[in-house]
Amino acid sequence: MSRPPQSRLRRALSRLVPSRYPAQGVPRTVGLGVMEQAAAQEAVRGAAAYAPEADGEPDPGEVVWAWVPYEEDASRGKDRPVLLLGTRGDHFLGLMLTSQDHDRDAADEARWGRHWMDVGSGGWDREGRPSEVRLDRLLVLSPAVVRREGSALDRDVFEQVLAAAREHHEI
Repeated sequence: MSRPPQSRLRRALSRLVPSRYPAQGVPRTVGLGVMEQAAAQEAVRGAAAYAPEADGEPDPGEVVWAWVPYEEDASRGKDRPVLLLGTRGDHFLGLMLTSQDHDRDAADEARWGRHWMDVGSGGWDREGRPSEVRLDRLLVLSPAVVRREGSALDRDVFEQVLAAAREHHEI
């Protein structure tokens, strides 16, 4: 009996190891199945809370840097800032940030299921550029891929992002 394609895909993705990261650092994030998405969403309900501490350790409410795989090819990705929302077990839940402005193409982005929210600028960007957070793509990150504390997001902005993310993730 053959396994469903989604199981084969998930198994294949779990074996992919980008050459610049050790095996324990590979994030098992994107392409979450329905059950994994439900588990992540349930975890956010109880674990999402603004709690940054200037201790060098990643905390919810902080923007950190992590390797985030591309949606279209999980074997490739890039380092990018990620807003941490909370935790699920030993993993962090977060949303990726970008300095690209999606306001001009918001209708086209929404047509493809991508939703963005302005969060302003902060210490996570050396050039001080304004950033946007992607609301519709919840990341589950291993602590091994989370590097350096970037900066804490303003509490009011964090709460607004969390409320907007709940519209997309039913959290």
